[in-house]
Amino acid sequence: MSSAVVSTSAAQGRPFVFDTEDVGEVCPQPSGAELFAEARPPQRVVSANFPRIFKDARLAGVTPASRLAVCPAPEMVSSGIAEMDALTGGLPRGCLTEICGPASSGRTTLLLAALAAATRRGEFCAVVDASDALDPQSVAAAGVELDRLLWVRCGEESHHAEHRLEQLLRVADLLLESGGFGLIALDLADLPTQTARRIPLTTWFRFRRAVEHTPTVLLAVERQSIAGSCSSLLIKLGLRKLSASENRVSELQEDSQIAPTHAQLLTGLEITAELVRSRLERKPVRSAEITFTSKTAWAG
Repeated sequence: MSSAVVSTSAAQGRPFVFDTEDVGEVCPQPSGAELFAEARPPQRVVSANFPRIFKDARLAGVTPASRLAVCPAPEMVSSGIAEMDALTGGLPRGCLTEICGPASSGRTTLLLAALAAATRRGEFCAVVDASDALDPQSVAAAGVELDRLLWVRCGEESHHAEHRLEQLLRVADLLLESGGFGLIALDLADLPTQTARRIPLTTWFRFRRAVEHTPTVLLAVERQSIAGSCSSLLIKLGLRKLSASENRVSELQEDSQIAPTHAQLLTGLEITAELVRSRLERKPVRSAEITFTSKTAWAG
């Protein structure tokens, strides 16, 4: 039995070997007389057994789609807010969850509630704070057990935003690699949006793969969604719009009181939460919205 070796650029230097008994000459060269007589280019000759050869030469390790196992649904844990748990089912372990919204939209309220719920379960948590914005008194007032919380401060306000972002990404890699945390929160909310968007999608994909198959809840707190398809859950927060009568009452209350010049007590605000994306269910998520009240205390 003889064989013919044909090399192609697509094969990147690896030759294809065909049995010459089953396959005819790959590119037969007709004589000059035949070319002028038929006035057509040479034809590729392939025997009838050619499809059978490729059908039998299946790639090793390839599993048909019909035999793929169904990916189990992740374990859900409480976010610390009953209304939020009713909307999303909780926070998924082994997944990336994005919490986004403008300033004073309840991002910190939801973060502290999740930290408090996790520490009450006896889990250790970590907050990677890109802008040194976390207030310890508010954390304690929210019911977070401080001896189970690791607070990583990524720089003072004098540092450039790019430098703080670089520190946050390095710390996140170390925490995800070390393991042992029930919840890891990446607080990007006070970074400029254009700076946060410089995080490449490959980094979010690496974070998602690192937390996969672990009991860790990975939270990203942002102004706008930046992780794209790498997040399994996307929650958008905002303040509830007041009616005309409620706005009038609010204006009268503000006029009758002297507002502090440096801070305001952001407690009792009605916050709306919208489930924008969920990759935890087989069916597409329907737009849903809830309202809950903030309880965050501001130390000022």
